Amino acid sequence: MIQKPEIKLKTLREMKNFTQEYMAEQLGLTTRAYSKIESGETQLTINRLNEISAILGVDPIEALGFDHQNIFNNYGSQEGNIGLNQTFNLPDKLIEQYEKRIQQLESEVIFLRALVK
Repeated sequence: MIQKPEIKLKTLREMKNFTQEYMAEQLGLTTRAYSKIESGETQLTINRLNEISAILGVDPIEALGFDHQNIFNNYGSQEGNIGLNQTFNLPDKLIEQYEKRIQQLESEVIFLRALVK
């Protein structure tokens, strides 16, 4: 089943642990206006897609082509819930993004610890 682009954006946003409020703020929109983008009530323009993709740190084509089956191997789960024993099938680019973000956060922690001392 192919997801609508709006649903794909929501899934990517949730994977980044971003709220709709955060996305709206970054885009200079109200939360309701952003919510309408995700729900498909507002048509997604290419410019808006580019802005959202930049915030999410993904290529716009990836955002539209995102398939949760590539991220979560949830075969055997009829309701789509991810069990503890199921594996993740993450693309290399996504792994690289996560590793880079972890390194950035580790640097921030070291810096903040130095400030506290």
